[in-house]
Amino acid sequence: MLNIFPRKFKKMSKKEEVLKVIPEQGILPLYFNKDAQVSIDLLKALYSAGIRAVEYTNRGEAALENFKKMREVIDAEMPGMYLGVGTIKDAASAQAFIDAGADYIISPGLVDDVAEVSDKNGMLWVPGCMTPTEIIKAEKMGAKFVKLFPGNILGPSFLSGIKELFPNLLFMPTGGVDLGRDNIQGWFKAGVCAVGMGSKLVTKDIMENKKYDELVALTKEVIETIKSVR
Repeated sequence: MLNIFPRKFKKMSKKEEVLKVIPEQGILPLYFNKDAQVSIDLLKALYSAGIRAVEYTNRGEAALENFKKMREVIDAEMPGMYLGVGTIKDAASAQAFIDAGADYIISPGLVDDVAEVSDKNGMLWVPGCMTPTEIIKAEKMGAKFVKLFPGNILGPSFLSGIKELFPNLLFMPTGGVDLGRDNIQGWFKAGVCAVGMGSKLVTKDIMENKKYDELVALTKEVIETIKSVR
């Protein structure tokens, strides 16, 4: 018998949405700037280049207030943009940024209480891991997405060696990933879903001299490189 009733599709959770968006774009830009307006302008440049998920790193006293202002701009002007926060090392910081509107939480390591706060709030938590032992613990703690950190120390060969042990996890290197095609290709060949890019993409020169057009061009180039090596 033909079903004449429309199928009801379950709406994705915020966690599921982020787990879809970051692998789709293949890159997660990350940065911090103490100036709120510069932070916003960098965000706008990345958005205009096609980026729909960004990590703002919690590395200065101004980070939380800047984050709140960036959240306001996203809600008003940037449909489809997800704003996460990185360098979260304790539960209090995690909760403060969640209250400020964070879409996901990224840590430089395994932090039990950050995982607990994230889970309590239905928030995606991305831990930083450097060893198989840490990755196993992260998986047991419920992580779906693991940051390989620091990426330049581990290298693509590390992931190639352990990837088949973790078929249900997504991996992303952060730290030292550069704009070169060979480097990017090496990581994707090893099995990452995305690459985290900080100062190699959002450079000191771009921030200090407000070269936002240059950031747009660089970001578009990286997106095209990722498309071509996948």
